[in-house]
Amino acid sequence: MPPAQALALAQQLLADGRPFHAHEVFEGTWKSVPAGSRPLWQGLAQLAVGLTHARRGNAPGAVALLRRGAAAVGGYAGEHPPELDPGRVAAAATDLADRISRFGLATLTEPDLQLPLITRRR
Repeated sequence: MPPAQALALAQQLLADGRPFHAHEVFEGTWKSVPAGSRPLWQGLAQLAVGLTHARRGNAPGAVALLRRGAAAVGGYAGEHPPELDPGRVAAAATDLADRISRFGLATLTEPDLQLPLITRRR
């Protein structure tokens, strides 16, 4: 599916509490985009896996994957869907990882686990 459509579907899956399924969407996209775009989609997949770990109670795994994904997404400067602001997504993921590290998973709310990927409209 085209990247913009994949992004919208993954965002809906995150909103539905299904981050592992969002990971699968991102994985499919990273395997189909040009090589230069793959780091973005791999980073988004890592963020989804980080959210999966958080939902399953694995704080260290959540923090590690959220930080790794944030680094990949935040450092990406190539072509991406216009709805996606990689810097804002990376900052939100880093903030979530920091909150988990400092305060634990018990302090998270459902909206925290739905990390907003679509941060601007066309």
